[in-house]
Amino acid sequence: MDKRLKAFERLLTIMDELRAQCPWDQKQTFETLRNLTIEETYELADAITKNDLQEIKGEIGDLFLHMVFYSKLGSEAGAFDVSDVLNAICDKLVHRHPHIYGDIKALGEEEVKANWEKLKLKEGKKSVLSGVPSSLPALVKATRIQEKAKAIGFEWEKKEDVWAKVQEEMAEFEAEVNLGSKKREEELGDLLFSLVNYARFIDLSPESALSITNQKFINRFQWMEEAVARDGKTLSDMTLEEMDIYWERAKTDILRNPGFTPA
Repeated sequence: MDKRLKAFERLLTIMDELRAQCPWDQKQTFETLRNLTIEETYELADAITKNDLQEIKGEIGDLFLHMVFYSKLGSEAGAFDVSDVLNAICDKLVHRHPHIYGDIKALGEEEVKANWEKLKLKEGKKSVLSGVPSSLPALVKATRIQEKAKAIGFEWEKKEDVWAKVQEEMAEFEAEVNLGSKKREEELGDLLFSLVNYARFIDLSPESALSITNQKFINRFQWMEEAVARDGKTLSDMTLEEMDIYWERAKTDILRNPGFTPA
């Protein structure tokens, strides 16, 4: 037997055993697993951001377990089983890749994406944006909205035009801030949306970029906390100017020691 099939069969068997014998697993439902699945997805995202291949492997396994668990629940409800789930995605992939499994010619990635969205509309989707989950984090959601709009040709032609839009939105946001207007939040949203658009246009992931910056700030701030504590001081008792000295030291020290991990 193919070792991949053997490993998957083992997981299915373990799932059956856990559902039959483990009190915790017996209590789980679609609803109770939902938040845990979201957490596991973010843990995989963190591992990808860190480029930790061993951690990525482990987190993929956790998500595999969740998918098998949902399939088990579906089977118990008489709605679907893991075979139905896998055959459904296989059928979808074959249908949406006519350039592989049919006689459609696709010259590149963008044409493949465009065909994908057209096929979804033929399948009954009322809007190219209807497949964007409402609960996605706003930054990811903005990216997906723009990608889907691009797939049907609703896209800027030049990056210079996109950057000009960013500057226009920045000016509008600044004007509303100076006025103390209630439109500040709306204009900030417009500015962020345009920045996401520009990042996407130059093949950068805004979500990944912000994740990297968040982690960089955490590392520097925690270095600063440790250094201040070693010097017998307390951050809350220091002036901003005093803290800034430690902040600059953190930036220099972490650059020299990129493997720094806060205690």
